[in-house]
Amino acid sequence: MCGLCCVARRSLTIVPEVLVPASRLERWVANFAERHRGAALAVHGGALAGRAPDGSTFSARLPFDAAYDGAPEAGALAAAVTPPATWGVLLVRKGGFAIARLDRGTLAEHKIGRRHVQGRTKAGGQSQQRFARRRDNQARQAYEAAADHAARILNLDRLDRRLVVVAGGDRPAVDEVLRDARLSRVAVVEPWLAVPDPKRRVLDQAVLDAQAVRVDVTNA
Repeated sequence: MCGLCCVARRSLTIVPEVLVPASRLERWVANFAERHRGAALAVHGGALAGRAPDGSTFSARLPFDAAYDGAPEAGALAAAVTPPATWGVLLVRKGGFAIARLDRGTLAEHKIGRRHVQGRTKAGGQSQQRFARRRDNQARQAYEAAADHAARILNLDRLDRRLVVVAGGDRPAVDEVLRDARLSRVAVVEPWLAVPDPKRRVLDQAVLDAQAVRVDVTNA
């Protein structure tokens, strides 16, 4: 025995980012404090930070990559959630996309589309190579169609600035669409939205999630 007391260290659990609507943020912070026997609030690094006596913490950030510098209060942060006058949503998965432009809180224009892209095959040899080329061509045509609609709906040629866009789906697919020179003024901001194949209900939820407060939690 070394004579030293062995102190068990509490392991920390990092919770995946939570998207909290502004209208529910005060209740969320109150629930956090209740679960962890209190929470001291402060503003740090452009976010509202909370620390509980047990070592659990959270960091709440405004949507659209905006920095917060107001009072250390959940209600004040919620009141600071202000979407840009014009912004967009771009959701892309292989073979499907959903695009929207919002003007002053209203869905001004949107488009949801699908293009057939074949799945993978277990065939080998030349058949597999032909199949892969056909699949790549179908995916490229799907991305081109998404870029065409994005350029039209986001109305970038009428802007003298970059347009804030919240994106989601498959990152490589979104990257391929954004390679289009017509979309060079798109500025993608957090959060990244993990969405299934884009449909109208998926797009509607994405619009709400894009405007939510982003909360990172670490539980002791």
